[in-house]
Amino acid sequence: MYADPKRVRDNRVTVRLDDYEHALIQALANYQGEQPAAMLRQLIMREAATVLDAPSVIPVTA
Repeated sequence: MYADPKRVRDNRVTVRLDDYEHALIQALANYQGEQPAAMLRQLIMREAATVLDAPSVIPVTA
């Protein structure tokens, strides 16, 4: 059970990539030894925090 039920990651967002974009993401994930989805989530959250200019507002967890 989660202390905060809103922290459960059950919301989906679909992103469509072309073959070149997918190959780049897959290569980066392989290089870092991560799953592509987890890596993309971290990148998206980091970029969102940068755009908001408030990096401490959105916790990025592994």
